[in-house]
Amino acid sequence: MILASIIISVLYVILIGSFVYGFDKIPVFTLQDLPSKTKFSVVIPFRNEAKNLPALLLSLSKLQYPNHLFEIILVDDASEDDSVAIINTFLNADHTPLSPHISLINNQRHSNSPKKDAITTAIKHSKYEWIITTDADCMLPKFWLDSYDECIQNTNAKCVIGPVKLMGTSRFIDRFQILDVVSLQGVTIGGFGIHKPFMCNGANFAYKKSVFIELKGFNGNDDVASGDDIFLLEKMSKLHPESTHYLKSEQAMVTTKPEPTWKNILSQRIRWASKTTTSNNLFGKLVGLIVLLMNALIIATLLLFTLGLFKAKVLLYILLIKFNIDFYLIYKSATFFDQKQNLKDYIIAFIIYPFFIVFVAMASMFTSYTWKGRHFKR
Repeated sequence: MILASIIISVLYVILIGSFVYGFDKIPVFTLQDLPSKTKFSVVIPFRNEAKNLPALLLSLSKLQYPNHLFEIILVDDASEDDSVAIINTFLNADHTPLSPHISLINNQRHSNSPKKDAITTAIKHSKYEWIITTDADCMLPKFWLDSYDECIQNTNAKCVIGPVKLMGTSRFIDRFQILDVVSLQGVTIGGFGIHKPFMCNGANFAYKKSVFIELKGFNGNDDVASGDDIFLLEKMSKLHPESTHYLKSEQAMVTTKPEPTWKNILSQRIRWASKTTTSNNLFGKLVGLIVLLMNALIIATLLLFTLGLFKAKVLLYILLIKFNIDFYLIYKSATFFDQKQNLKDYIIAFIIYPFFIVFVAMASMFTSYTWKGRHFKR
């Protein structure tokens, strides 16, 4: 057991250390005030988002990008609340110059993934070459499209991934999620920094429509309900590795809300984890395996220690190794996302996380989940 503990710990340190190194290799992008050139089709699927749409629509109205260079396509995925009415009220308002550039369409279902269908439907409807997706529970910074435009102008990009941030509140459940997302974003950025991109978030994701068509869209994984983002990234980074970029920019940072309950958090994380088993990215699967083994090792050694079958000194070394290497990456990521204030809960989150992640991993292999009022089976 001690030998296995050493091997897993060493692999974990190498893995997280490589992400720390990769995080620093991605430079922070700053706007240069270039003339706007890129034309965007902004795609936003929604289902039962009446509570979130007003904030999203307000942020859309504050975008500083020239109106004639972008359109917004809102895709209704069979909403059962007042979502459509809220959008129509916004569109009919006299003071909304954005209205002529917004389309409201219905999702055309043809697969097991409502969101992939919604994105595909919108792309067929789109006018422009660059597709940029976000979620209806997000708020967009005013220079969001400007940041993508300048990134595209400065690179040979065909696919660009942007940062996603959870908004902070005073509840521990929210701060726990913030630390979790900060760590995931750190790993995402680190993966790009070592030229092994394997994670992204569809709430801030842009790509050329021609590449989407070239890759035949979501064909090959449209039987999986989730994964509109990572499966597409997997295809794009394989076909165009030098043209897939991470936009490490505050001006491009999309914000969203934490889940309100632990039940919702678990359902969301199970949905995220369910994508791993169907992914063809071997590096991503290796990362998931090593992270799972390290967290399972913490639980196993704690159990063996309480039974008098494991040395306290070795257990302490394992905990210190994981505590410090995790904190190093999370600190760097929290600094970029301006969320260092949440590090005060790091110790408590560190204690909870191994049990949380192992439960999610096991549940994702054997159980179904509910999301947006729909039930999805394994």
